[in-house]
Amino acid sequence: MKSLPIAAGILLLCMGCAESISQQGTTTETAAAAGTVTAPDTAQSVDPQMDRFVGDLLAKMTLDEKIGQLNLVAVGFDVTGPVVSQNVDENIRKGNVGGVFNTFTPIAARKLQELAVTGTRLQIPLLFGYDVIHGHRTIFPIPLGLSATWDMGLIEKSARIAAEEASADGLNWVFSPMVDIARDPRWGRIAEGAGEDTWYGSQVARAMVRGYQGEDLTKENTVMACVKHFALYGAAEAGRDYNTVDMSLLRMYQEFLPPYKAAIDAGAASVMTAFNEINGVPASANRWLLTELLREKWGFDGLVVTDYTAINELVPHGLGTEAEVGALALKAGADMDMVGEVFLKHLAQAVKSGAVSEAEIDQACRRVLEAKYKLGLFQDPYRYVDEQRAKETIMKQEYIEAARDIARESMVLLKNEKQTLPLKRSGTIALIGPLATSQRDMIGNWSGAGDWKLAVSVEQGIKQVAGNSVKVIYAKGANITDDKQMIERLNAHGGELQIDTRSSEQMIAEAVKVARGADVIVAVVGESQGMTGEAASRADITLPGQQQELLKALKKTGKPLVLVLMNGRPLALKWEDENADAILETWFGGTQAGNAIADMLFGVYNPSGKLTATFPVEVGQVPIYYSYKNTGRPFGGEQLDKYKSRYLDVPNEPLYPFGYGLSYTTFSYSQPQLSQHTMLPSETLEVSVEVRNTGNYDGEEVVQLYIQDLVGTVTRPVKELKNFQNISLKKGERKTVTFPITIDDLKFYNRDLEYVYEPGDFKVYIGTNSRDVQEAAFTLRENQ
Repeated sequence: MKSLPIAAGILLLCMGCAESISQQGTTTETAAAAGTVTAPDTAQSVDPQMDRFVGDLLAKMTLDEKIGQLNLVAVGFDVTGPVVSQNVDENIRKGNVGGVFNTFTPIAARKLQELAVTGTRLQIPLLFGYDVIHGHRTIFPIPLGLSATWDMGLIEKSARIAAEEASADGLNWVFSPMVDIARDPRWGRIAEGAGEDTWYGSQVARAMVRGYQGEDLTKENTVMACVKHFALYGAAEAGRDYNTVDMSLLRMYQEFLPPYKAAIDAGAASVMTAFNEINGVPASANRWLLTELLREKWGFDGLVVTDYTAINELVPHGLGTEAEVGALALKAGADMDMVGEVFLKHLAQAVKSGAVSEAEIDQACRRVLEAKYKLGLFQDPYRYVDEQRAKETIMKQEYIEAARDIARESMVLLKNEKQTLPLKRSGTIALIGPLATSQRDMIGNWSGAGDWKLAVSVEQGIKQVAGNSVKVIYAKGANITDDKQMIERLNAHGGELQIDTRSSEQMIAEAVKVARGADVIVAVVGESQGMTGEAASRADITLPGQQQELLKALKKTGKPLVLVLMNGRPLALKWEDENADAILETWFGGTQAGNAIADMLFGVYNPSGKLTATFPVEVGQVPIYYSYKNTGRPFGGEQLDKYKSRYLDVPNEPLYPFGYGLSYTTFSYSQPQLSQHTMLPSETLEVSVEVRNTGNYDGEEVVQLYIQDLVGTVTRPVKELKNFQNISLKKGERKTVTFPITIDDLKFYNRDLEYVYEPGDFKVYIGTNSRDVQEAAFTLRENQ
């Protein structure tokens, strides 16, 4: 690992909200993963004192007050404090509100908390939640970028800093982490998660929960994590947000459910339901999901909250009237209704009609009250509203430095022909592109309370890092997009696109003129922050607008062409890969993005990030991921073979595979050496490989271990990530890296959804990414 004033403004209500280990991890945690009855590794024993306190409180509550605790409302605020409508004010005083989100700062939160504590009969405090997705005030790279660090310590650190800031800013509940496995880059919310891999996503889920919740939720600098979106939301059909999800139970258990289970085993205190349906029943009304699986099989005893108006949306899903779906959601296991107020409006009548029982309402209310108890709110409702602590904590210098460090670690070098990078700190750079001077896009989507005006642009970063020894000349070259409908859609919902009124021909001509006067071109291109995240699915995942035409014109100048990419998803970059001299993937890097990018460009830092989501050659390959299964007619590369699983017009292989990422130096791998070629279930097999730095720079490498089960009672993937190690090697240095393989690394769900191992032959692969690996083989035998 290499080494202001609080922003104010109008906070818009989040109209689809709720959005927002060790280095190597272990294998057991993912393993137990999805359906077997296993105790959490941080099992929460029943607290008798909490049980008595909550029981006594419930006994004093009226039915209406219990239902009120199940109501989560959104309250925006302006520069003077919270804007509380008469209706919300009245509902809080009646005890008809259990929690609030979209309100933060100690002043704003205190005002609402006082309404609840001093103005209600039972003085029950409120929960304060917010979409803290990749930082609160100090913004880190988007989660897809965070995952590219392959550093659980850094990922946990980002969540710890976010918790410090959020808890100092009046909040005690964050709607994060998002642990959905996503394999379709058209889906905008792929930006919010850790990518495509089940095992790796489980490690990230654990790290984030630990970072938010720490060791003790009653401490003032911790917040309650909310695991989302339960479940399977990342598999929405066609990559279209909110769309249907349909898959077999075996695939759920094997590939999609483990990260949720890992987060719960790490102690996550709350879970958010997904918008999609599962087995024909939307998640918020799915009793199998919320009760039978989550609570009965996994032992979860925390709070379940719906996503934004998800209960109301059960009506257009086709499950009944609003009153009917409210009863369905409660009986399924949803405890808190986000914004829709269906519970508030209909549950009392549902009790009278017998559609739900008061005991079921008691159970949901108990979980809300227990969450407040665990946060210490009954002991001190104002523990999160200390103005002095906010001044001392938010955007501390050490947090800013951490943001720069983490942003650098997240960036992935995709191409570097003829050692174009790092750049020399001399001569003239043509800085070109619609994102070169942007501050707003640096902090990305779901940047919550982050102030983009405090973000560092690429232009600012280059000038600060290179100093006066480099001349920088700038031209915009293109708008991010020229599609008027797209611009209107984005800007209607916080897109904040700044559109140049000149024609694209004029802008490109200016850029070419600037480029001809430079030694090297740095083109900063990609998506705007509003093109990713919720409700931001894209069918065409190439560079938008006229950006590729700009790059083609710049290529013709003959100058070295360096692309700096900003995007929240894998893009289809066939032309760019074939024509650019160097490509640096920077995602949306956060508050310190510009400085971090400049550090990379000038070699202050040597890239070490690795992709956690596959980049396709063409969008028609989607969904594309490394852990696919062979068909009965696998394509082996023979171009004239017709009756094989292949495309006629594009290759099967991706442009950049999972785990891919270059360095300014190079690494070589020896053949893996096994401690033995057979193993018993009770034994540990060790596999070692020698990695050597064969280049001209000191560097870091992520050494990746994959395993393939060659024969099974159900079909198995061609390989699965099971471990990794981060190593640092000086120029010319070599190091032996050893991985243990135990029976837990070889288990899977069989056709009966039993988590088992099967004796037989296996291959082990070690390499720099999922494609470029060295292999060895071993056999698992039964105990004698």
